[in-house]
Amino acid sequence: MVGERKMTMNFKNSKNEALKQLDFFLSDKIKEYSQKRNFDYGPNKRENVSCLSPYFTHRLINEYDTIKKVLDKYSYIEVEKFIQEIFWRIYWKGWLEQRPKVWSDFLSDLKEINQDSNYLRAINGETNINCFNDWVRELKENNYLHNHSRMWFASIWIFTLRLPWQKGAEFFMKYLLDGDAASNTLSWRWVAGLQTKGKNYLAKSFNISKFTNNRYNNTKLIEDAIPLKDQRDYKPKKIELSDKIDNYENLIVFENDLDIEKIKFSKYNQIHFVLLKNDERYLKLDDKVIKFKRKLLESKFSLVENKNGVLSGNQLRSFLENQKFFHVVYPSVGENLTFLKKLTKEKNLEVSYIIKPEDQYCWQFSNKGFFNFKSNIPKILSHLKLN
Repeated sequence: MVGERKMTMNFKNSKNEALKQLDFFLSDKIKEYSQKRNFDYGPNKRENVSCLSPYFTHRLINEYDTIKKVLDKYSYIEVEKFIQEIFWRIYWKGWLEQRPKVWSDFLSDLKEINQDSNYLRAINGETNINCFNDWVRELKENNYLHNHSRMWFASIWIFTLRLPWQKGAEFFMKYLLDGDAASNTLSWRWVAGLQTKGKNYLAKSFNISKFTNNRYNNTKLIEDAIPLKDQRDYKPKKIELSDKIDNYENLIVFENDLDIEKIKFSKYNQIHFVLLKNDERYLKLDDKVIKFKRKLLESKFSLVENKNGVLSGNQLRSFLENQKFFHVVYPSVGENLTFLKKLTKEKNLEVSYIIKPEDQYCWQFSNKGFFNFKSNIPKILSHLKLN
């Protein structure tokens, strides 16, 4: 079994493989999750975490189905920390849905930031901080980092290397297979001290040493930096999404929500799977990430008959030249929704979104901090009949 787990970083492209990985984790590893989840033992030893995030990000497996499966086997108290970690992803999405300007401001900020020599040394793993350099290489090779290392990385980037948090968030989005607009952007803001104003996260040498099992000792860091400040204030707004169009000519599916088994495809004349090319994106992706996304999209082809292949953004734009109405599996605030809104404005199109009722229910609790959301988890579990 050890040999099998050394393949953890070789993420598969099918739902069956994702479910096998989930089953393996649930067999006995989840029992130790709360005690061992913060340890990063290196890329070839990931038994202490689930490594399911690339599948959740694209909804190759569904968060709610996973929670149900976990709670069918274990009591909530036994797996509380793991359930909460899944809900963090849902919470971040809901928080950003109510404050989409955080995303648009992030993209605008990037345009104004220059890439200096310090930045280039950082992204090439050429700093004087060994653990940071190793994480750069690991990220580029495996397109994955342990969550605790992501926090250390972001803290070092912002407070020791003194680089803009926006460029760090962009760097992660380029290489991570589980790069998610909400989780990634808001986690970087949290480390910086912008998400919870006045409260930043500081990587400390003793903490890195302890939770890497002494792989990195005596790391020289700035451990007393003050939080970043931003005068912009983002108040939550009501989420308003159109879902009333009855025309069933076209259905559009982006790669970041592939939980489409419950959709009645027979109603549609054409189903378009869309993967934006790098020249159509604000945030460019590593080739391996693009290939991973394409494989995930292709894995869904067998479910539908009236498919129109994997289209680029420009191909979709051309195809819809003479169309006015279409349905789309709601991709949430991020790259795909930014593209979609631009397209609908250009072509004067009308969109009807297919939104998961579970998301809509959970997002109402994302208007404040996670503590408030967490206090509502029992209510969510009961309402959605997950426990």
